[in-house]
Amino acid sequence: MNEHIPPTKLGFGILWPAFWTGLPIKLALAVLFLAFGIVDFENRIALAFLMLLASPVTVFALPTIIMGLDSHIGEGAGIPLLFILAVPIDIWALKIVGRTFFLERLRREPPGWLGLTLWWKSALVGAIFIPILWVVEGAITQGGISVVHSMFASDPLKGIPVAERISTELTLWGTVSSVVLLLLLVVGFSLVGRLIRGTVESAGHAPENYQGLITRWDLMRVPRDQGLMLTVLSGVAVLLSVLFWSYLPVFTPHPHDCCKKPEVEAAPPFKPLETLNKDEKMLAHLAAQVEMLVEQRAKTERQKEQSKEKGKAGKERAEGEEVSESLEATEPPPAAAADP
Repeated sequence: MNEHIPPTKLGFGILWPAFWTGLPIKLALAVLFLAFGIVDFENRIALAFLMLLASPVTVFALPTIIMGLDSHIGEGAGIPLLFILAVPIDIWALKIVGRTFFLERLRREPPGWLGLTLWWKSALVGAIFIPILWVVEGAITQGGISVVHSMFASDPLKGIPVAERISTELTLWGTVSSVVLLLLLVVGFSLVGRLIRGTVESAGHAPENYQGLITRWDLMRVPRDQGLMLTVLSGVAVLLSVLFWSYLPVFTPHPHDCCKKPEVEAAPPFKPLETLNKDEKMLAHLAAQVEMLVEQRAKTERQKEQSKEKGKAGKERAEGEEVSESLEATEPPPAAAADP
């Protein structure tokens, strides 16, 4: 046995295989709940599934994040139900992985109730550390985005094109956030490993040699009644498939309110001959309208010319009358005839 195994390696060596051991069962339950319509995730669906399916650490941490930090990954009664069903799955997965790790890597005798012990210790660390990770990672991400935006708002960097600017900003603050997240995950695995170390030290040494331990480990993984195991697994798979396909057609035609798309009418089929005929009729109609407008304009211009001529003739007649009246006024009266 390696008495000086690092706590980070110890925590990672147990939590990572346990995560992948229980993942297929949790995925089947999550998909079934989605088909039932009792789970509604937000757009951060990858983070939601990660937090839900890593339940050995987040079973107590995620309610704290939702209620205490005013953050949520979705809604529906399926989320707490998924948490409740994930607890026995995680205990079973930690039991299998823990027994394998104790025998193969540590050469220690797995103690009784190993799965339950590893589960509550991991959940206790997660209840304290995961909310801290959530707050720190969120603050680092928001700070990185603000710093990068302020950098590109300065005068020397204003001339960078939009596409290059977006990719550069994403690379800068995404790199910082990813590095911080990896460091925090290493710290979390180290904390779990330090808490598990007490269980490892209290376990006694295995009496068999290495070959005997491997044989014992193989025999633990092989079921005694393989036919019964295959029958049970097949029956559960068929039951889940029937439930999924029976409920899926009911809920899929009704998307959530946040995901509804505007109704778009289908375009009618294109008929070339009818379109050409319509275009010809439209052109003929437009030509007739143009001719009518030209005639109306010419008629209007003629009327305007006639009215101008009439006005000019009336003006000349009036001027002539005025001239004649003035001449009559200035003409001397005729002399009286002399008496004979």
